[in-house]
Amino acid sequence: MNFISLATAACAAALALFSTGPAMAQDLPTIRVATLEIGTVNWEMATITRNGLDEKHGFKLAIQGYADNGATRVAVEGGEADMAVADWIWVARQRAAGKDYVFIPYSKAVGGLVTRADSGVSSLKDLAGGKIGIAGGPLDKSWLILRAYAQQEYGMDLKAETEQVFGAPPLIFKSAAGGEFQGAINFWHFLAKMKAAGMVEVISVAEAGKALGLNPDTPLLGYYLKDSFLAEHPDLAQAFYEASREAKDMLASDDAAWEAIRPMMRARTDAQFAQLKADWLAGIPARGAVDPGGVQAMLTLMNDLGGAELVGKASTLPDGLFADVK
Repeated sequence: MNFISLATAACAAALALFSTGPAMAQDLPTIRVATLEIGTVNWEMATITRNGLDEKHGFKLAIQGYADNGATRVAVEGGEADMAVADWIWVARQRAAGKDYVFIPYSKAVGGLVTRADSGVSSLKDLAGGKIGIAGGPLDKSWLILRAYAQQEYGMDLKAETEQVFGAPPLIFKSAAGGEFQGAINFWHFLAKMKAAGMVEVISVAEAGKALGLNPDTPLLGYYLKDSFLAEHPDLAQAFYEASREAKDMLASDDAAWEAIRPMMRARTDAQFAQLKADWLAGIPARGAVDPGGVQAMLTLMNDLGGAELVGKASTLPDGLFADVK
């Protein structure tokens, strides 16, 4: 072979390599994730895409922002998205009702009850005769667990002995800071900002749950997909889980990873940023399969306290609820 032939062959090989790269990337399966536009799950999603962890593990992540949780759920059910985030109790309810949803663990972050530093409240029993602000509604899981804890520890009917005000998380945040409540229950990221502003935690839901015999390491939040979607893409659940875990490892070990997502965290102060970071990291669940005993114990408690209005037909753990990820 002469020099011209060698050069032509080399060019052809280079062109073939160049043209195959994009084709291979285009051939990767895509996971369309429906997220709240300002949801904290975007911190992990952005870490995955920013660092190419999706393509590294054999898929493309497409993030679709929605205004509220209801819209994300409609998107998955209607096929406009492949995945969204919810607590496993809600996913269990859907599966028990016949939907083929499966759950991949994401976070064990939970809320708690906080109070102003000058309130004089040091335990739930000090709330008797007072007013509690609660993010969500009467079936909020944090509220139910704290009610069960108060009954067990103090023989106290927290619902009967206090006045409850239910509202959106930002409203509970603002009203609690203004001293309108003796105590407030909010979602974990609002609680982080409340603590950063000087409010103190009376008790966390994790602490109350542990006293009730629940496993505090049980992840409450996770990603859910349809069995039918996973059947079309074998091994995709594990691939996504690997990318999620790698993003968590990165955020647990690299301050630069947090600086990259700081703008989307909406932290108004360094104290808020530090508390949000600390509480998010504290919510990272252990790697591996979910403890079915711990899950069933919590489901039983939720059924006892919230009944079918909360858990639907899922009084026992539906088969196949948790994806087989390791």
